[in-house]
Amino acid sequence: MIYFVIGGSGSGKSEYAEQLAVKLKEEAAHSQIMKIYSEQFKLPEPQLVYVATMEPADAESRQRIRRHRAMREGRKFETREQYTHLEKLTAGKNQILLLECLSNLMANEMFSPKGRKVQAAEAVERGIISLAERCLHLIVVGNNVFEDGMAYEDQTLHYLQETARVHEFLGRHAQSVVEIVCGIPVEWKKE
Repeated sequence: MIYFVIGGSGSGKSEYAEQLAVKLKEEAAHSQIMKIYSEQFKLPEPQLVYVATMEPADAESRQRIRRHRAMREGRKFETREQYTHLEKLTAGKNQILLLECLSNLMANEMFSPKGRKVQAAEAVERGIISLAERCLHLIVVGNNVFEDGMAYEDQTLHYLQETARVHEFLGRHAQSVVEIVCGIPVEWKKE
């Protein structure tokens, strides 16, 4: 199942997504179907995996990474860094993946030396579907980067268009879409 959590900077979307992951883990651990499935296929307990997409390029990004790690402390997330090429990330049927965040992943795919540069949206979409098929739950966190200005340089505009395309894709494919506004979850879609 895919969950899409979106919000502006400082909205509380990361905290919400982490709490959702913990809740899903608890539900899975207590689910009768999961117990039978785990016994039949010898799967371990449900596991939380934090998929970090922010490349530690400067002091500000390293500070944000430290802040997010501190927020997760005590929640028993395994952290995996995957800046590009989502499809290469390993995932198991007992894992709940929290991908933080889509905006960084898109920027990395478009502008990082290891990124794809072109067709970044398609690559990210394929990576999301691939992960969702291989894990128990996938939570994708995205930034609302579409309300900051009126006029953009061509490169920035292209990034926004590609990112919007993936947001629209997630709106169609996710079973749950929640926007966090000033710490308040607004549910846009729930299947």
